[in-house]
Amino acid sequence: MLDYKESGVDIEEGYRSVEKIKAHAARTLNSLVLNSIGSFAGMMELPKGYENPVLITGTDGVGTKLKIAFALGRYDTFGIDAVAMCVNDILCHGAFPLFFLDYIACGKLDAKVASDIVLGVSEGCLQGGLALIGGETAEMPGFYEEGEYDIAGFAVGVQEKSKIINGSKIIEGDILVGLRSSGFHSNGFSLLRKIFTDLAEDFEGGTIGEYLLTPTRIYKDIVMKAMEKFDIKGMAHITGGGPIENIPRIFSGKTLDAVFLKDSYELPAAYSLLKSKGYEPDSLYNTFNMGIGYVFCIAKEDKDAFLEMLRSEGEDPVELGYVRKGEGALCIE
Repeated sequence: MLDYKESGVDIEEGYRSVEKIKAHAARTLNSLVLNSIGSFAGMMELPKGYENPVLITGTDGVGTKLKIAFALGRYDTFGIDAVAMCVNDILCHGAFPLFFLDYIACGKLDAKVASDIVLGVSEGCLQGGLALIGGETAEMPGFYEEGEYDIAGFAVGVQEKSKIINGSKIIEGDILVGLRSSGFHSNGFSLLRKIFTDLAEDFEGGTIGEYLLTPTRIYKDIVMKAMEKFDIKGMAHITGGGPIENIPRIFSGKTLDAVFLKDSYELPAAYSLLKSKGYEPDSLYNTFNMGIGYVFCIAKEDKDAFLEMLRSEGEDPVELGYVRKGEGALCIE
């Protein structure tokens, strides 16, 4: 008689996976967490000091960047991407990150690989100030190819209702300031995989494959410092759709345009490589982050002090442009 293991699901390997994962999750826990991995649900208290706390949530995955990881046999970095794509989104509304949940699916579970994936997730949680309080691993033989995994995540943060950043204070003349990305982050890989078919191609002292796997930068620390010292009017995480789609989202329906001065900074070397392969950078602002992963909108009178603060924290900020009357679009000039 056919048993569960013969059908493709190895329960014992699942047990081994959970034991390895518990150690990685434990690194991220703090005094607000009320239980440990293994319960039916994660539990976390809200921090004290809020009069009218609002929970702010975000969920995302890593997309086809995973195919690069599989090709290179690297499973310990894209967990960072899963966290980054979620926590960077909730930061845009001023959320103080609280906790993270992950979901990992595969065709055949390998406890070592699952452990490597969650090692990346836990590293992302440490960078983002989140506790990893739960998750799910699903083994689905026949649904995913053996050796391939999918991952998605869910982040929750908190903010005082009166302090939520929603773009309501943005006016004409405000300034846009960008923070550098760590690479392509986790967007545009359906195109990148068709462009870079040789992952061993030399690039900046390594290979293009290694560069493509660079984890998405997590902006939590610098965003928290910026919010402590300045009145931040809006923030944008530059993800799928690039600057064209993401920067106008800060306006919340206002009739304003964001003017993006493309010559305000030098594009990373990867875009020169794209150009050498026939892809003009000017055509890519709706696909990639173009070297800028996160954008602040601040008052014009705060610009000099804000840029100085960012530089003092080790950033290389870019004065990207400004806000003007319009129709809620990004104007590249």
